[in-house]
Amino acid sequence: MSYVDGFVVAVPAANKDAYRQQAEKAWDLFKEFGATRMVEAWGDDVPDGKVTDFKGAVKAQPHEVVVFSWIEYPDRATRDSVGQKMMSDPRMKEMGEMPFDGKRMIYGGFANIVDEGRGGDMGYVDGMLAAVPDDRKAEYQAFSAEHAALFKEHGATRVVDAWGDDVPDGKVTDFKGAVKAQAGETVAFSWVEWPSKTARDEGWGKLMQDPRMSGKPMPFDGKRMIYGGFAPIVDA
Repeated sequence: MSYVDGFVVAVPAANKDAYRQQAEKAWDLFKEFGATRMVEAWGDDVPDGKVTDFKGAVKAQPHEVVVFSWIEYPDRATRDSVGQKMMSDPRMKEMGEMPFDGKRMIYGGFANIVDEGRGGDMGYVDGMLAAVPDDRKAEYQAFSAEHAALFKEHGATRVVDAWGDDVPDGKVTDFKGAVKAQAGETVAFSWVEWPSKTARDEGWGKLMQDPRMSGKPMPFDGKRMIYGGFAPIVDA
């Protein structure tokens, strides 16, 4: 089963180019060691939420922009191997200081449970996080697969939903706190790829009018779901 490392970061707007350049350098190592894709997407349409949102997830300050990113691997064994090699490679130290506050970065490993469509030529991405009851995993997977088909029908090129597998607790921020996950819940990390922001906006317009979107209740607390739109700055 394919595997994903997911990240959410608050980056000073002034450091956008420095962040992108450092990510591109890091990708050279990730690819060398076995990763298959890395995406860094810059916050573009990231709304404030009443209970949870992306800004609160990383305690973003007014001068910062939320970045939604992920790295894909063939399986968890490859991901673990890549991580070990990255940590021991002296080239990592040569990259210098991170252009953001690493203490507020949230990260974790996720196993794909839905992966519909093909990536490539992505112009825009919707990112989402949710806390799902463990005993509703199968229901959530079916719900996600059903909606993935609708997203694709209305213009999306790929839909991925990944189940929390190695999601650590953080000292300042983490995925569990981001969605206020309770005991017996697992964090789901998911995204929808679109050819462009225009296609995304048109697709959502059609989705909101599609009666099949409201046919079933969500198998999780939608009030704690986090979502937003992001423009890719690295897609390697």
